[in-house]
Amino acid sequence: MDKIPQVLKMMIEYNAPDLRRINHALKVYGFAKYIAEGENLNEFEKQIIEASAILHDIGIHEAEKRFNSSAGIYQEKLGPQVALPILEKAGFNKEEIEKITYIIAHHHTYNIKDNKLLRIIIEADLIVNIDEGEFGVKADFSSIKNQNFTTETGKSLFDKLILGK
Repeated sequence: MDKIPQVLKMMIEYNAPDLRRINHALKVYGFAKYIAEGENLNEFEKQIIEASAILHDIGIHEAEKRFNSSAGIYQEKLGPQVALPILEKAGFNKEEIEKITYIIAHHHTYNIKDNKLLRIIIEADLIVNIDEGEFGVKADFSSIKNQNFTTETGKSLFDKLILGK
């Protein structure tokens, strides 16, 4: 049974009525899925990517409650414990949960370059964050790409959508 529809449903229920956060997760999910397809990942890896994308910011409400902040460091710290019961209820096994919660716990840690699944989530999240105005209009988008994008599909998508190439 496909676990992703369950994760989507639970993410929406958890975040409701915060449509902004739900939409953000759905956009990251869409771009991450696109990048994963372009990178020819296997089905196991695609499922890890999809669940991670859907839940990457799941700790944000808890961060706002505890720290009065939505900063990435707090999302990374609190997200895995919020995601855990969702993943267990959806039927993920221990190995899958470890991989997904690792990605959630590091999706703002841009200097980790050797984890392709993490890189895909970071790339998808950066594209959406730029689109949502998180970097402002004067940001050096070429530098953002050069410093943070490692997948060929992510680089190509960034060129088309952000740099207009």
